[in-house]
Amino acid sequence: MDYKRNHRGGTVFKKWFLNNRFSIVLLNILLFLLIIWVFNKISFVLNPAWVFFSAVLPPLLLAVIQYYIMNPLVDWLERKARVPRVLTIVVLFLFVIVVLIWIINILVPIVQNQINSLIKNWPHIWNDAVNATQNALNDPRLHPVRGSIKNMIDNTQKTLFKSGQSAINTTLGNISSAVSIITMVVMTLITAPFILFFMLKDGHQLRPYITKFAPEKWQPSFSKLLYDINYALASYIRGQITVAFWVGVMFAIGYSVVGLPYGTALAILAGFLNLIPYFGTPIALIPVIVIAIMTSGSMLVKVLVVFVIEQTIETRVLSPLVMGNKMAMHPVTTILLLIGASSVWGLWGVIFGIPIYAILKIIVSRVYNYYRRESEIFSETDAASLTTGDADKTTKNTAK
Repeated sequence: MDYKRNHRGGTVFKKWFLNNRFSIVLLNILLFLLIIWVFNKISFVLNPAWVFFSAVLPPLLLAVIQYYIMNPLVDWLERKARVPRVLTIVVLFLFVIVVLIWIINILVPIVQNQINSLIKNWPHIWNDAVNATQNALNDPRLHPVRGSIKNMIDNTQKTLFKSGQSAINTTLGNISSAVSIITMVVMTLITAPFILFFMLKDGHQLRPYITKFAPEKWQPSFSKLLYDINYALASYIRGQITVAFWVGVMFAIGYSVVGLPYGTALAILAGFLNLIPYFGTPIALIPVIVIAIMTSGSMLVKVLVVFVIEQTIETRVLSPLVMGNKMAMHPVTTILLLIGASSVWGLWGVIFGIPIYAILKIIVSRVYNYYRRESEIFSETDAASLTTGDADKTTKNTAK
């Protein structure tokens, strides 16, 4: 009788706690929160590490971005034409130097003149916009909302004036911060090329080297994990930069054709902001529309036509050709992720939100699949399907 009770008790405990999915999930969440709590309590120990990481991150990040752009050409020439990696790297560096010299001598003066002219003429543009709005408010049909719109304009002017004053005061009061930022930029530009050189030279040996530190039975899975992370980052960085470059080129051509003032500077701004998925291009369109309205009504129509043509080419041809669906992210997920990351980390969240999400998604899915294969609470059919699915994904990625 005692044996049966003990046996039954053990069976109930195993059923409801050891092999129960809900209990296991709750325990994992509890452990995760406990780890966060412990790290929060010892944050004073991690502060020096964070300072070190903050100093190393800018040149490393710049080198990584350039690495993902240049490395495919280096690998292809080494594999197909038997060209030594060092020779290709040196030629690429010389090409980048020539391009930078051309940008400094040709493109920078044009953009600088347009920006200076825009800053100089902006008060007149703003006054014209205010006068045009006030003239429109004289329409009897807008009489019910005239007071609200006028108050909104006055509040906007006051807000812009206060923001400008606070920005000037902050800049003047933080000269030491400005000096530290300039120092960081200079050090980044000096050290990033050296990091990039050795990444291009020895980067293909990094994955096998890191894999050696994993336990022997986990090395194949760990190597696949590193491959998937590298593939996701490379696809995102190359795709975003390529699309942003051609978006800037298309806007520059379109604005020059229609004769939009400050078109080159606005096109470059659109290219940079296009690095922000879904939101970048509409944000870049706001100053374009303001300047077009102040120029003429026909210019506004021309600018909108340019925007429609650019969006058609980008969404129908450029993005599917370059990006495809390599990130495997639904547009709603991307939008919500950008909104949440920007509200928590600001601009850094917008820049790093998607790649960090992609890395975490790969790691979590790998860990979850491993847990499902090894745990007794899942059926053998689920484990077999997961093993087959991982094998198929690995084969496809290797083929790519």
